[in-house]
Amino acid sequence: MESASRLAHALGHSFADPGLLRQALTHPSAILRGRKGHGDYERLEFLGDRVLGLVIADWLLVTYPDADAGHLARRFNELVRRETLAEVARETGINLEVRMADGERATGGADKPAILADVCEALIAALYLDGGLGAAESFVHRHWSERVTGLKRAPKDPKTAIQEWAHAAGIEPPVYRVVAVEGPDHAPAFTIEAAFARGRAVATGPSKKEAERRAAERLLGDMEGSAND
Repeated sequence: MESASRLAHALGHSFADPGLLRQALTHPSAILRGRKGHGDYERLEFLGDRVLGLVIADWLLVTYPDADAGHLARRFNELVRRETLAEVARETGINLEVRMADGERATGGADKPAILADVCEALIAALYLDGGLGAAESFVHRHWSERVTGLKRAPKDPKTAIQEWAHAAGIEPPVYRVVAVEGPDHAPAFTIEAAFARGRAVATGPSKKEAERRAAERLLGDMEGSAND
């Protein structure tokens, strides 16, 4: 009961459909084989990513009326990155409520940034479906407020940041390689690998430039995460 009360306070919402909340907190490993995608958070995470993006983009336009598109994009990317979502999950105690298989939990699954980010996005989707955009927006505004107002200066582009990180570490910067190009001509999907001496990351985007940016962002996140271990 205490756990449910704490979570309700963190979300700022009482669910009319508790099943949505349960689904958002359920890792695929907790679902029986053959039923994955039905009852776990993956479908909700897909929607939550878009809802979060809409709320943050609208918020940034209002907060930084003089910023150009490039500066807005860098702020946006900082606010919706995996590490930021994982931080929110930990700060609100969401990480303590995730349902997963014992094996996944034993390997540290309850504290993996990728899992926590997915759960956080799934919860935003659950709030949206249960209470409308206002419920989702209220949660985001409450837990991202200091992050949004704290970005007085736009963060550096991830490719620039990882290049500077590599230079400081005395190693060659990442090399970007096209792994695959899929989809129709009017809506291609580029998959790019960014790799250097300290690691590699793969990401997909609607353009080569965007896929490279996402790969660099993931690589930078991995480096920052390993530095904090």
